[in-house]
Amino acid sequence: MKKVYPYLFIFPAMAGIVAFVLYPMVKLITQSFYKVNPMNEANSRFIGLENYTKMFQTAAFKKALVNTGYYALFSVILIMVIALLLAVWLSGKQDRFHSFIQGSVFLPHVISMVSIGLIFQQMMDPDFGVFNQVLTALHLPACTWLRSSSTAVGSIIFTNVWKSVGYYTLILLAAIQGIPASIYEAASLDNAGKLCTFFRITLPMISPQIFFTLIVLTIGSFKIFDMIFIMTGGGPNNASTSLVFYIYSKVFQEFDIGKAAAAGVVLMALVGIMTVFYFVGLSKKVHYQ
Repeated sequence: MKKVYPYLFIFPAMAGIVAFVLYPMVKLITQSFYKVNPMNEANSRFIGLENYTKMFQTAAFKKALVNTGYYALFSVILIMVIALLLAVWLSGKQDRFHSFIQGSVFLPHVISMVSIGLIFQQMMDPDFGVFNQVLTALHLPACTWLRSSSTAVGSIIFTNVWKSVGYYTLILLAAIQGIPASIYEAASLDNAGKLCTFFRITLPMISPQIFFTLIVLTIGSFKIFDMIFIMTGGGPNNASTSLVFYIYSKVFQEFDIGKAAAAGVVLMALVGIMTVFYFVGLSKKVHYQ
């Protein structure tokens, strides 16, 4: 009987994984090969790879795929770089000013995404938005922000970075503050410069936290939806749509569940490939204490 106890303890977790992870994945892959009848799934018709071939031929899907790559690439790079710089700057400061900065940086993370989307939508209005008023006061040309196909994606990335950078700053800040002070003291005795200390001590010591935040941030960037839905609705002319928004529009606007499932499989494959790439290419460079 004692041999059964471990399996009983892990059964609730395994049941949750099967019910909410494995079954939806199998269902998603299965539906991608069918012409699904949303009114009666029993009348669905098997069509093989037709959903995939038609989907890859459409300009909307190609645009969503490219935009998702932009969102993921620039969001990950900007958030990681800014969060790391802020964490290093705040790590050695304990006064009230830097405590205020630390709280201010983290504050956007606790604000509702709906509120942030609506506020930035108004601030980025080309006619009366505060951003263009600031640019005009500085004698700089005004920007069309969310109303132009060329700047809509960048505007959403900017908003996403502003909201997310504080959360990852605190993770990296906690990691830096956890480094023993004796290591830095030994480096100073060896006359190590700040850059040398940063690249030889700080980065290797916090590499597990960087690796974790990199994976979480990449997965979250691929799944961007709510900010697009609130700020642009995928426009103008599908210029800011993403894969998740494409899936949403296929299900709730066109009721084409088969193509939505096919797009979901593509998204799942992209996230899986990126995760494997991180573990294969970067895990060996992570230094665990």
